[in-house]
Amino acid sequence: MRITTHRTVLILALALGAAPAAAQVPGIPVYNSGVPRGIGLYADVGFPNDDAGGGTGLALTGRAGFGPLGATAIISSYNPEGPSGGDLSVGATGNYRVFGGPLVPLSVSLQAGVGYAKPDAGLLPGGDVTQWRFPIGVGFALTIPNPALAIRPWLAPRIDILRRSADGGSTTDTEFALSGGLELNTLSGLGIHAAYDLIVSGGLNPGVLGLGAHYNFRVPGL
Repeated sequence: MRITTHRTVLILALALGAAPAAAQVPGIPVYNSGVPRGIGLYADVGFPNDDAGGGTGLALTGRAGFGPLGATAIISSYNPEGPSGGDLSVGATGNYRVFGGPLVPLSVSLQAGVGYAKPDAGLLPGGDVTQWRFPIGVGFALTIPNPALAIRPWLAPRIDILRRSADGGSTTDTEFALSGGLELNTLSGLGIHAAYDLIVSGGLNPGVLGLGAHYNFRVPGL
């Protein structure tokens, strides 16, 4: 009875658009630092604020870039209570560089993505609650080279389309969001990164701080 009651409350909250949510996958910022060169593997930990549900998010992301085109795929775990035992979610983005290149420090990239989560049932079919999020935006990145370390600040405004389904009903919301961050990349391909993601949503301001490390595998010719 207690489990059924908790689930019913969650369904009603989602159906009314009252449940906090942030970023493409819960607990992790949306990264839009430009089209990568080669293939990269990123590990992240996210710290949502109270408006975004609190707790901790963990994620593993693969990135690939081929000329002006790029793509990412992410799997994450988010637990409002802490770092372990979270719900899984997945996401992906497509990226297109409209300006910039290897010899041009400023780049401008378009990005469109999708995130999918089922808070009450993991990623398996069934369950009462389904959440889809579609981030669409543009990213501005500046590469500041030096002999041992490339510094890459970036800023990315976007529109988020959020669709939530619960108990046969659904709601669709459109929200403005802004993410920005900093990457530090060494010549070996190893680097660290940080980002903050903020959504402006009906009086609430869900935000997520993300910290992580990454490794880029250089592919000859790219």
